[in-house]
Amino acid sequence: MRPSRILAVCVLAIRALAGPEALPPPVPADGILRIAGNPELLPLVNRWAAEFQRRHPRVPVEVRLTGSDTGMAELYTGQANLVLLGREPTSSEVQAFEWVFRYRPTQVAILTGSLDRPGRSPALAIFVHPSNPLAKLSLSQLAAIFQPDETGGATSIRTWGQLGLGGDWTGRAIHLYAPDLTSGSGRFFRQVVLGDSRFAPWERLTEVSDTSLSSNDAGEKILAALARDPDGLAVAWLGCNVPGVRLVALQATAAATAVLPTAETLVDRTYPLTRTVWTCFHRPPGGSASPVVRDFLRLVLSPPGQGAANAEMGYLPLRAETAAAQARLVE
Repeated sequence: MRPSRILAVCVLAIRALAGPEALPPPVPADGILRIAGNPELLPLVNRWAAEFQRRHPRVPVEVRLTGSDTGMAELYTGQANLVLLGREPTSSEVQAFEWVFRYRPTQVAILTGSLDRPGRSPALAIFVHPSNPLAKLSLSQLAAIFQPDETGGATSIRTWGQLGLGGDWTGRAIHLYAPDLTSGSGRFFRQVVLGDSRFAPWERLTEVSDTSLSSNDAGEKILAALARDPDGLAVAWLGCNVPGVRLVALQATAAATAVLPTAETLVDRTYPLTRTVWTCFHRPPGGSASPVVRDFLRLVLSPPGQGAANAEMGYLPLRAETAAAQARLVE
């Protein structure tokens, strides 16, 4: 994708960002704002960039959203001064940045991931076959289900009876379906549920990948397989429109309330598999971010900037308190 230079103010974008009185005052800025990262964010970035240029008409904005992976590379090779990621940066990406600059990139949360839009950091959800009576799971139970076979131990869960199901379910083995564990969704699942382990019960697990880089159809294929397997348990996301599957409520701990993924439970973070959109940028030790980066992120984390995230865009805002806390990290 060729870099696109935003040269004019988009009236629709400014209206979407609400009144200027709700925005922090601009800081003096010069140079160029170069934004790299996830292409799914382009509609939102265009709105934010239009408002930024209204505030800084002499500061060019270049938007080059070719992917989270390439975006991090552009950040540490100097082609971008801000990267927007649909996932957390990997340890190897952080290490590559640190090798070049001798300090780590600053990382700040800017949005809540989507409820039901594949490709837009959707929350992960757990599904079973409609014939399965399972109502809820805790994260610790989910971790025990996905514990590698070679680890064994009393904590591992292999049958539906170990989850409290009786009758003919007692001895039936749990069949697992999940996105490729090296994908963005797969890495998030490993991090939150498996403690970032690279091991999984490969003999019992069917991993599913997108047909292509732009298809975002792994979730549909996962749930289609589950619909044919009464003994299956699947990790996927909402919005796949596959009949013959049922959603399971999740609880962060055994003492917590089990909740389903909704816009409300994602924004308030009571749903434990909620995802986050992140930004990474340069801030030397003892120093500050460049004025253009600082003012852009102050705008993004302001109430009008967060208000631009809506059902049309697919992303959700952060809680007001969370956005304010993240904005303080930018200063």
